[in-house]
Amino acid sequence: MTAQEFFKNDRFATNAGVELIEIKEGYSKARLVITAEHLNAGGRTQGGVLFTLADLALAAAANSHGVLAFSLSSTITFLRSSGPGDVLYAEARERYIGRTTGYYQIDVTNQEGKLIATFESSVFRKGDKITFSLPQTSSDSGCPGHS
Repeated sequence: MTAQEFFKNDRFATNAGVELIEIKEGYSKARLVITAEHLNAGGRTQGGVLFTLADLALAAAANSHGVLAFSLSSTITFLRSSGPGDVLYAEARERYIGRTTGYYQIDVTNQEGKLIATFESSVFRKGDKITFSLPQTSSDSGCPGHS
């Protein structure tokens, strides 16, 4: 099973349209095209949508070592709004990995590379093994400034 197939089992993120486009040890990148279904009453992207995008990127990066990890705490800071037609990317980077915990920072950017939100999370590494294959990474994300 590939990492992409494994994370499609995250039904909430998958149903929201989040797509895992890159994963390697300690790193992942996810993408979401914003549609009318993602908007709040003010016509901008609803905050929970941004959290879901960042959370899937976190899950992929934190579980990329083949050890089941769960979020202990997550914080998101919204910096700029987005709306219909925007393509958002969440790029997760591992900043610390220990035997039982890890720490990750995720940047959410738009198709122009502008920072939309920052997300930080600590995880608990349960120790249970999970099995999926990490694909060859591609530097072509289809968007300038998003390699």
